[in-house]
Amino acid sequence: MNYYFNKTVNGTFEDVIDKVTQGLKDEGFGILTEIDVKETLKNKLDVNFKKYRILGACNPPFAHKALQAEDKIGTMLPCNVIVQEIEAGIIEVAAVNPMASMQAVENKNLNEIANEITAMLENVIEKL
Repeated sequence: MNYYFNKTVNGTFEDVIDKVTQGLKDEGFGILTEIDVKETLKNKLDVNFKKYRILGACNPPFAHKALQAEDKIGTMLPCNVIVQEIEAGIIEVAAVNPMASMQAVENKNLNEIANEITAMLENVIEKL
């Protein structure tokens, strides 16, 4: 099982960020964190890096269910989605596969929640 699922799309980096954010919103996710890796690496290490953003997505009802099923699951939250520029006009979007990360946790209730979240994130990626 792959630890992520992805899709490469044509467009501008910012337009794809907007589409991903809207797709996540349509599935009930909000963006809790947004890390601009390019900017961070430039500021901290004076390194030039491609456009690369990490979106920390959270679906509050499912996060609540997951935390009730397994109180340490917060170590795996939120669900990260990356957007990176492969080359001008070619953007890759990848999302964590919750089923892959949950394999380490033996909890049937959590497995059911992870299945649902996986389907929702896959739907976001598919619709791009």
